[in-house]
Amino acid sequence: MANGGVLSREELRARIDGDPPLIADWVDLDEQLQPNGFDLSLRSVSRLQGAGSLARTNSGRVLPGYEEIPFVADGFVRLEPGAYQVVFNEVVDLPPDLMALGRPRSSLCRCGVSLVTAVWDAGYRGRSTALLHVVNPAGFAVEKDARLLQLVFFTLNAATESGYAGVYHGEHTAP
Repeated sequence: MANGGVLSREELRARIDGDPPLIADWVDLDEQLQPNGFDLSLRSVSRLQGAGSLARTNSGRVLPGYEEIPFVADGFVRLEPGAYQVVFNEVVDLPPDLMALGRPRSSLCRCGVSLVTAVWDAGYRGRSTALLHVVNPAGFAVEKDARLLQLVFFTLNAATESGYAGVYHGEHTAP
């Protein structure tokens, strides 16, 4: 495998089957594996409660609260226009030679919905979150376990000596 490139479906499958697995707790491996990435699926949706703030240092960071929105009997949650926090089903475990970028599935864009994520640094492990922004004035309905985000994995030219060690390392991994 060449350094500095995007992992293919076959390379992703080998790393998912590895120890430790690159991705765990997936819903349907064959459906979620894509030619150039892996689709992460929806575990939960929450409303943001209150303001957040970001200071020059992490000691001044304040995150808003979150109120989880339950899925109804048909397995869907119906969202009015606005901003929501989503948590994915899958636990991603990035080794020191790999980083990832997340992109919304095109169907979200076609529904008037955007998904915002940050860089997934080498060394990160966790069940991550993203910002779901419903722009469509008529709202949006999404089913539990729906595929929302395609995570694209990039090999680094050289493994990092010190991977991600921030506050979100290991997030949402408790059962």
